[in-house]
Amino acid sequence: MLGSRALRSLADGLISLVLPAYLMELGYGAWETGTIATATLAGSALLTLGVGLHGSKWSARTLLRCAAVLMALTGLAFAGFHGFWPLLLIAFCGTLNPSSGDVSVFLPLEQAELAQVTPDHLRTSIFARYSFIGSIAAAAGALMAGLPDAISELTGLSRMVLLQSVFVLYACAGLSAFILYGRLPRTVALERPNSAKPLSRSRSTVLTLAALFSLDSFAGGLVIQSLLALWLYSRFGLSLATAGTLFFWFGVLSALSYFAAAWISTRIGLVNTMVFTHLPANLCLALAPFAPNLGITLTLLLVRSALSQMDVPTRTSFVMSIVPPEERAAAASVTAVPRSLASALSPMLAGALLTGSGFGWPLVIAGGLKAAYDLLLLLIFGRWEHRGSR
Repeated sequence: MLGSRALRSLADGLISLVLPAYLMELGYGAWETGTIATATLAGSALLTLGVGLHGSKWSARTLLRCAAVLMALTGLAFAGFHGFWPLLLIAFCGTLNPSSGDVSVFLPLEQAELAQVTPDHLRTSIFARYSFIGSIAAAAGALMAGLPDAISELTGLSRMVLLQSVFVLYACAGLSAFILYGRLPRTVALERPNSAKPLSRSRSTVLTLAALFSLDSFAGGLVIQSLLALWLYSRFGLSLATAGTLFFWFGVLSALSYFAAAWISTRIGLVNTMVFTHLPANLCLALAPFAPNLGITLTLLLVRSALSQMDVPTRTSFVMSIVPPEERAAAASVTAVPRSLASALSPMLAGALLTGSGFGWPLVIAGGLKAAYDLLLLLIFGRWEHRGSR
């Protein structure tokens, strides 16, 4: 699972920066980019919902391999079509990820199985490792985003052809993940336990968490990596290579923060770690558009990257700690699907805002909404902290 997570994240990090550049090369703007991002996230959410409702007929291992095949087909299809409506349909049906995090159908399947095979006292550390590998790989993928332009300058090959080849590489990553899932030992195979059940005892708690996570995800959808890159391209005229380097360091800082989150949570608790690292990150995000120059803007975004993802492993660990073991798979899906649907609503809005004004209003709005999420989470779940679940 960790190996396939690394491959998928490498491809996602590369695609998230190449996607807006590719669409700009095709003649599309911020609104079209936001609309395609919305379709991508909405399709992933519905696919995850379908797996959650009807996936119990198959093993998680089988579902993961099917998702890997879909990933391969998505890359090939995106490389082969140029029209807006075909690309929109492919985005909706496929697995492209325009964000810096994993919002695909892979995520709840892998999370539930990791929780199943991990002792309680190691759960936060394992999820930190899982998140760390994903972020480092995504950062490496972002760093590779400058290769099409560099190769074009060296060889004279068409930039369009090279950008299309990136989607072929994405397809190859999907096929590699398919092979990796097939090689998992049967002792830790991705099979659902017979005791897995739908939500019952934890239903109200999980639904409340899902609502809060949806608010956070809606705000996050305003600043997904593809749109943030598009804003930097437009405001500061950054090249694809420069943006790739910046997002590489954003990813590295986020990745390192996962282990800090695991350490901090043992001292102040999971919920406090989620809230008191997230609030300053959101302030930096909201202030970035007001910065007078590129240097201050990047400083704010770097600080945000160092803090904003500490809630990822702690959030997952918290959800798994407050539901019975037999309801964890259902809880993973129920919290993941509304988050995905909520994040799917906002990229098109962000694209419209960027089209109407070059100012970074999506960043300001996202920072405010995320701060509201943090305060609500602390108010409602601050008392739920379980020392033994950290």
